Amino acid sequence: MQKNVLITGLSLGMALALPAQAQFSDGKVKIGVLTDLSGTYSDLAGRGSVTAAQMAIEDFGGKINGRTVEMVFADHQNKADIASSTVRKWYDNEQVDATFDLVTSAPAMAVREVSREKGRIDINSGAGSTVLTNDKCAPLGFHWAFDSHAMAVGTGYAVTKQGGDSWFILSADYAFGHDLEAQTSKVVKANGGTVKGTLRHPFPNPDFSSFLLQAQGSQAKIVGLANAGSDTINAIKQAKEFGLTQGGQSLAGLMVFITDIHSLGLNNAQGMLLTTGYYWNRDEASRAFAKRFGEKMNGKMPTTIQAGVYSSVLHYLRSVQAAGTDEGVAVAAKIRSLPINDFFAQNGHIRADGRMVHDMYLAQVKSPAESKGTWDYFNILRTIPGDEAYKPLAESTCSLVKM
Repeated sequence: MQKNVLITGLSLGMALALPAQAQFSDGKVKIGVLTDLSGTYSDLAGRGSVTAAQMAIEDFGGKINGRTVEMVFADHQNKADIASSTVRKWYDNEQVDATFDLVTSAPAMAVREVSREKGRIDINSGAGSTVLTNDKCAPLGFHWAFDSHAMAVGTGYAVTKQGGDSWFILSADYAFGHDLEAQTSKVVKANGGTVKGTLRHPFPNPDFSSFLLQAQGSQAKIVGLANAGSDTINAIKQAKEFGLTQGGQSLAGLMVFITDIHSLGLNNAQGMLLTTGYYWNRDEASRAFAKRFGEKMNGKMPTTIQAGVYSSVLHYLRSVQAAGTDEGVAVAAKIRSLPINDFFAQNGHIRADGRMVHDMYLAQVKSPAESKGTWDYFNILRTIPGDEAYKPLAESTCSLVKM
């Protein structure tokens, strides 16, 4: 009898211990940052995103309920197959609980499918395609910093209303470029403008000469650039060489980051309108983060993507702590329910489709005379409320949205 009681007691003790042991699957919390470390988007994401994620871990304290928070990172080289194989290895062999950044839409969508299969969280700050919160939405998938709809609503609306009512759109030939082209065309037409033509260029692309000649020939008032990073920089520089802007046409950068302006210089970029989810010199909180980031990044100021990575990692860690586990479904519920208030987003919230809704900003690039120094590049013209910036849920094709 005593033996039976002893066994029962041990079994009960083990049963009671198991849930506590299972709270953290491997005794730690581990995140992965998957980004472009060597290509077109390495300046606007890349090493800066890795640095931002590490800063978030350090600011959180490096531990959750005594468990260490670890980070790995990798270069997806803007290729979907490399992205999917990397995260599959992370999830299967390296106990990674969640993946961040995911700049470039094709790798982001590939990662979304692996994360869905493995029951892991992915929080996207780097890719722009609205597909991630529509047909590719997932219960454990989130879209954080911006998307193509928000960029189109900001820049497309402002330029069209200021008289730029005829457009020719040059876009990168992959999911993000297609989506940004479609979103911008919709906004331009809805506000009384016309789209005289569209053209898609290879990604990445060093030579825009033939594309710019066709844009010139359209005689559209605005040549919209639905690309990003070095593609945008190359297109703007070459447009000036071809005399496109001197001939009376104007450029509209539909996905422009502060690092792009830094590379172009204010002489080339002054007066350009753009939409951003974050500007380092907006307020005291944004400046404080940027100062610390700059100290780690040789004086560079953070982009929207890099600031978004910090915000998303910090929110994830807070959600894990609140859930008391690293299990994906429980953490995702906390990600959705906890408020988001930091230097990046005030009163941000997560919708049913995984979109983190927060204010965006319409900015204009300063002239050299207006700028007070390096990285002082933007005048904020307007705050675009989050509910105005992002695609209405009523238009969503996300299976998670109950209408």
